[in-house]
Amino acid sequence: MSADDTAGRRALPRGTVPAAVGAFLLTLAAMLPLYVYDRVAVLPAQGRFEMTMVADGAGYLDTSRWAWVDGVRIVRNTSVSAQAHGPDWSAWEMSVDTVAEGAMIDHWSRRAIVDRDTGRAVNCCGEHVNGDRAVRQAGLVFSWPPGVGEADHPFYDAEVRAAPVMEFQGTDEVAGLTVRRYTQEIPATQVPESAREVPAWLFTPGAEGTVTAGRWLELTRTYWVEPVSGTVVNAHEARLETLRPQNASGEAHLLYAELGLRENQIAGRAEQARVRSLLLRSLDSWAPWALGPAGGLLLVAGGAIALRDRSRDAGRDGRGGAEGAGAPADSDVTDGKRVPSA
Repeated sequence: MSADDTAGRRALPRGTVPAAVGAFLLTLAAMLPLYVYDRVAVLPAQGRFEMTMVADGAGYLDTSRWAWVDGVRIVRNTSVSAQAHGPDWSAWEMSVDTVAEGAMIDHWSRRAIVDRDTGRAVNCCGEHVNGDRAVRQAGLVFSWPPGVGEADHPFYDAEVRAAPVMEFQGTDEVAGLTVRRYTQEIPATQVPESAREVPAWLFTPGAEGTVTAGRWLELTRTYWVEPVSGTVVNAHEARLETLRPQNASGEAHLLYAELGLRENQIAGRAEQARVRSLLLRSLDSWAPWALGPAGGLLLVAGGAIALRDRSRDAGRDGRGGAEGAGAPADSDVTDGKRVPSA
């Protein structure tokens, strides 16, 4: 093997590897919160989930025989199917079924285009509520944006087709998580396109025939949100629905229910929030704070090792030069006597 080959395969200077690893860790510490976090802390582009709320001791108007039924269990199930809609949005197909004693008492559907970064509705691409494509949805659709501060947020209610504010009420603990409580108050509001013919005697005893009445909704909605991930961990709704005649006074109760999220769903959503919160905290603070100092130490150590080896090599070169200087280049030494060179 030639000398050139040996030189070409000479090992890297000591300190190169720790310095390179240190530089990589410092770069990673900067990229995690500034680049990776922003791409992870968004709503999923696609997926399916359900939210099932139950009310015991509720009551509703059985419109098949126009009789009030009390003390029943009412189940309200919200089903969501999300598909990616471009790089930044997601299209949510939502349906809501309300069931009492196995009988369907209400159903409606909705399509919302959701900004994955803010969690808010975007006016685009076939959005509708129950087939009404003239609606312009606004505010949060369901989830909160990750890492958002303690602020109020407009939250779209598809039934009244408006986005009253969800007000921040304080902090609570749910399933071992510290969460924020938000409440939305909707005063009695007529539901658009809900007019129907109903028996007149509902409002005036003994009256005959039918009258046109609309459905009115009064609602208090409370969500408990894990703030780091923006996950809704628990939910509660106090609903009062009534029928009111269009051209007369009076009202008839249509539904009353205190709806709450099922216990198994609370536990499942809390675990989901816990895992996602851990991931986001790691990307935003824990990992950078660990990787940054470690990378800095390795970079300094690698530089120190390289400087020490360079100083040592320089000292060796100096000693070699001093030893060679004892014999002049133009003379030879034989038997202890200096003989001039030819």
